Amino acid sequence: MEALGHFLVDASRFSVNDLTLCNWAKIKDITEQWLTEENIDLDKSQEALSDLFPFMDIWIEAKENELQYVNHILPTLEWNGGLIGVRLRYEPKKFDVFFEDFISSRQNSLDIHDRISERIDKENYTIALWPKDIYEYLSRKLNSLFTIKCYSLDPSKLELSDNGIAKPQRIDSKQTLLDGIPLKDLIRIDEINAQRGFGSPSAADKENSKLNTQLRDYYSKHLNPIESPELSDIEALQAIRDAQDTFDERLKNCFSQAIKEVEGLNYPGVTDPKLKISTKIEPIDGLNHDSAVQYELTNALSNVSLDYLRLPESYNGLGYQNLISIAFRLMGFRDSWMKVGKATNKKLADDNQEDFPAPLHLVLIEEPEAHLHAQVQQIFIRKAYDILRNHNNLGDKEELHTQLIISTHSSHIAHECKFSSLRYFRRIPACKEHEIPVSTVINLSNVFGVNDDTEKFVIRYLKATHCDLFFADAVILVEGPAERILVPHLIRRHYPFLNQSYITLLEIGGSHAHRLKNLIVSLNLLTLIITDLDPKDSQDGKVKPSKKGSGFVTSNTTLASWVPEVTGVDELYKLTEDKKEKKYNEFFYVYSAFQIPVLAEFKGVNQEFLPNTFEDSLVYNNLDFFSNLTGNGLVKKFKASITNCKNAEEFGEESFSHLSKGNKAEFALDILYHDESDKLNTPNYISNGLKWLEEKIKIKQLELVSDLASDGETK
Repeated sequence: MEALGHFLVDASRFSVNDLTLCNWAKIKDITEQWLTEENIDLDKSQEALSDLFPFMDIWIEAKENELQYVNHILPTLEWNGGLIGVRLRYEPKKFDVFFEDFISSRQNSLDIHDRISERIDKENYTIALWPKDIYEYLSRKLNSLFTIKCYSLDPSKLELSDNGIAKPQRIDSKQTLLDGIPLKDLIRIDEINAQRGFGSPSAADKENSKLNTQLRDYYSKHLNPIESPELSDIEALQAIRDAQDTFDERLKNCFSQAIKEVEGLNYPGVTDPKLKISTKIEPIDGLNHDSAVQYELTNALSNVSLDYLRLPESYNGLGYQNLISIAFRLMGFRDSWMKVGKATNKKLADDNQEDFPAPLHLVLIEEPEAHLHAQVQQIFIRKAYDILRNHNNLGDKEELHTQLIISTHSSHIAHECKFSSLRYFRRIPACKEHEIPVSTVINLSNVFGVNDDTEKFVIRYLKATHCDLFFADAVILVEGPAERILVPHLIRRHYPFLNQSYITLLEIGGSHAHRLKNLIVSLNLLTLIITDLDPKDSQDGKVKPSKKGSGFVTSNTTLASWVPEVTGVDELYKLTEDKKEKKYNEFFYVYSAFQIPVLAEFKGVNQEFLPNTFEDSLVYNNLDFFSNLTGNGLVKKFKASITNCKNAEEFGEESFSHLSKGNKAEFALDILYHDESDKLNTPNYISNGLKWLEEKIKIKQLELVSDLASDGETK
């Protein structure tokens, strides 16, 4: 959003902070060479620096019958419709002027430094002379020396991004430079920033955020009858004139005695003008007060409005104010684009558009969820685009296009959008020295392919669960309701670091976790899958209690086809921890945690238990806890088995029978309700998985901090 605003709205927004931090070392090396070397090749320096300055590629798809809109940016005369590319690059207006001015300024600083050093003891000399380097120089002169230049791109050389990583075309100093601002009449851009002033202590912010202020602006631009009056305005103008005359007459009568007293002073004289009080009524003044906008309550039965059931806008919640405010802003953007009402008068127009509207209206809204609760967020995202198209010349017509771009951290807004409309920004830290950390843009419409049933399942499931999958640092996929209830409790109790991390937990059934594979891989989202072993007899295909050496295989598709891609139960038992993870890159791993043997003292002897599910593994890891736990259902059955069973194998068979009929969610709630639930041990396989996740998140955070630290040193 910031980049779009900088490149397409106002280039003066650029500052030295917008140049990539990792590039400053290279920029400094190149510019310092200008001071020490002779016969500098300006073309070579310009080309080297051009790669280090910010740029943005804009691709527009136009039809052949839309030639009139794009004829000034055509890549070739043979163009017959399709893609047209323009590169916007922030660079020196005149490179030779930039080159000479920097050398002059820097050399002057060095000369003065040397001259002063001759007179003053160097140990006491602490004056910093400007500019000490290119960063300091551009901090002061960037906007005066730099501008946005536009270059034509070759559609035949366009390469699609690879896993979200862009492959921009290489262009040199001889590339076709387009005149002026080629996108000015092609794209109209309007913005709504995140900081809209609601609840702000600043008086200016408060005033600008008020709905009555926005109504006044809208009225002035589109409705004011005084500006460019039309036949339909005559009645309103006459009413204003009549009111003004009536008020003048009233004032004349009220002030007549006072004016006579003043005239009795013999001043003004006979030849001097006399006092007269006159009024001027402006329609806009009627909206220029705090109660211009009120919220009215009506009787639900009679639908009758009463004056005393009204409150000023400041008495309503910030969420409602924000929603109405954004709606009016969108209406104003649309009507200014379409030249509605008085906006046809160029004096009132808030832009420099030609008589015909730009064919593309780009509206940018930053974090609209501020102050909006979940339901209102959903209403907003459903209606926003409809507001922008609510005009006779828009609607479903294709001549004029509207694109609405919204940045958000709200899962409620994300879930109301089609998958094909979502773009996910994924940060990739630098893995090597001098590598640049970048954000890649993932087009989620390409994640599952065309007409994929898996996509339908994932979309429906994510909408139903409203998880924060798109905004988390990591995700834990769990098997069932018991894990969903107890795993967060175990994390809070035993893993304080994870408890403070931004992790989302999603109950999808571990055996269905593979359905999220394409999405998770596209997002590069660090993932822990907590799933069940689900052993079955390879001969008859029936699910049975696990046994070593029995040739059982897992019926869990996630274990068999994703991580660790092993089917034999005995082989799964033998896997080392590193074999349970799948590495995609330095910062993206997927780990499967499934039941492993539990060694515990039972009946006075150390025995090996082979759990099949989360519930029996939890019991085997907490035999003392469950032997003293009172309750019904599974809790009661497990307690009885601990008392009555003679060995681990018998206990395992009874546990399998209990769980095939028991209520697992009720079991988890009974445990959570217990006063000593904080003493519960984490099942060993889940403990291994959570330790793995904690380690990976710490490594990722260290890398991010390392990036920032190295960037800061470079700067």
